[in-house]
Amino acid sequence: MPSTALRPIPWVRVSETTQGRSVDRPFQGRKLAIATKHEKESVLGPLLTAALGVSWVVPHGLDTDSLGTFSGEILRNLDPLATARKKCLLAMEITGADLAVASEGSFGPHPTLHFVPAGDEIVMLMDRKQNAEIWVRHITTETNFQARTVRTTSELLAFAEEILFPTHGIIIRRSATDYEMMEKGVMDWQTLSQTFDRIRKEHGSVFVESDMRAMYNPTRMRTIATAAGKLVEKILVSCPTCNHPGFGPTEAIRGLPCALCGLPTQSILAHVSVCSKCGNRSEIPFPLGKEKEDPRYCDFCNP
Repeated sequence: MPSTALRPIPWVRVSETTQGRSVDRPFQGRKLAIATKHEKESVLGPLLTAALGVSWVVPHGLDTDSLGTFSGEILRNLDPLATARKKCLLAMEITGADLAVASEGSFGPHPTLHFVPAGDEIVMLMDRKQNAEIWVRHITTETNFQARTVRTTSELLAFAEEILFPTHGIIIRRSATDYEMMEKGVMDWQTLSQTFDRIRKEHGSVFVESDMRAMYNPTRMRTIATAAGKLVEKILVSCPTCNHPGFGPTEAIRGLPCALCGLPTQSILAHVSVCSKCGNRSEIPFPLGKEKEDPRYCDFCNP
């Protein structure tokens, strides 16, 4: 599998988007539990060590699949943020650490570009010593998320090419809802071909999907690295009220008015930053530098 190159971590500059104060390595010297069974430590470990001065450990025996799988045989019962939180708690319970980080990904249609597949990654750092958590969300169209039923070798090859196989893994089974004959983490042509032939012979068609687990998906691993970089940026800005690290946007208020009709659009009107420790709240209007939206993005002028 090709290496997942990390982008340099930009140093935080206090700006109007946070209204906080920069801090230097607030978790220096502490042990960090990385809640993963899918090798996310390969990007999270070096990045967070360099930026925060922590040492890290991966919990032995942590089964994050018990909280839900992308392939659907185990349903995720919690929302993504709560799932990341649960991962952190489990990692701390196993390791005895009081600091943990976890990521949770979701894949499907883009929230605004509805016909475009998107990845939605949450990365959370939980600090039990301070009874606080810091998290970011990163939505990207840079994903190979695909799934379909195929019946011929040519259809299988077309799908494999689309999802960047064999550098990216494939999950293959009889149907979208049948988990009895499922092969995960397929990364070579021979296994793919043999599994496809076996299932097609018995069932007539085969359901294939991109394996979105990080260790089988370099594109997602890069997304996790990008999201973790955003987390570091947020961690290194402290709350102006209590000085706790991690003061940055936690939600976006939509409704930027249309320049033509004046009605609210789906574009961002303001960012809201909330301190996870003291609850201090700051609202930053027009964070993208514009006070009106182009009418082509208006649901009323351009439905």
